[in-house]
Amino acid sequence: MKSLFITILISGCLSGQVIAQNDSITVVKASWKKEKIAPGVFLKTYWFNNNSLFGSNQNVSIVEIKPRKNLMLDLGYEAKKNTITSEFGKSTNSIAALNGTFFDIANGGSVDYIKADGVVINENRLGKTGQRAGHQSSALVFNKGRLHIAKFNGNADWEQSLQGEDVMVSGPLLILDKREEKLDSNTFNKTRHPRTAVAVTKNNRILLLTVDGRNANSAGMSLFELTRLMRWLKADDAINLDGGGSTTLWVNGYGGNGVVNYPTDNKKWDHEGERKVANVILLKKKR
Repeated sequence: MKSLFITILISGCLSGQVIAQNDSITVVKASWKKEKIAPGVFLKTYWFNNNSLFGSNQNVSIVEIKPRKNLMLDLGYEAKKNTITSEFGKSTNSIAALNGTFFDIANGGSVDYIKADGVVINENRLGKTGQRAGHQSSALVFNKGRLHIAKFNGNADWEQSLQGEDVMVSGPLLILDKREEKLDSNTFNKTRHPRTAVAVTKNNRILLLTVDGRNANSAGMSLFELTRLMRWLKADDAINLDGGGSTTLWVNGYGGNGVVNYPTDNKKWDHEGERKVANVILLKKKR
């Protein structure tokens, strides 16, 4: 009986490795639809249908940004109210916009630390015990239009010490310095949802990424699956942002309203279901 158990266990492990390898090949060999939306900026989309990724359908959209002197990444925010991602993009004449970190749906404003142009806009809202949430353990740091990802160092004043004009705390952190971060096995991380993420690749390209979910056309991903996807997309660093009904990628001039993915707040498979959010990541041309 013991030898049979060991045989079954080994067989299961090997089967899991084969599935993971097949998934990685599926991503690497995908014929992404690639559109140039500005010099050095490309929109890449792909629908993994027929349950071809993680045993499910998955719709992935990416804005890929090459390092360019005339391009800059910026933080858009509302301190005490919420606005749809596309409106953030349009009102700032941006090239693209991606929904940002977690926020207060009822009252507006971020529940995670936000600093813009050196001024603190929102502080972290900590739990009853004073503990940080899992999405307060890393940050996007903007400096002179460039972006990098930072990890919480355990100090209470960590956010204030980050060297950048703009700071957006978010998470969980998925990958740092090419190493996958350990994720808690909680429901938020294990359950499939629409996801929003940002990555920095080995050649310093920035990826603004959405994964659609809550629909037969796209199941959404767990954070463990999202981490694997980011690794297969050659991310050196990657961070999860607010997802679910907030997940929105907007590109100026794209389609009818500029929304590339399929936001779920209207429970329809269309581009109209945007949720109002408190902050976004903006891609702009430098003036």
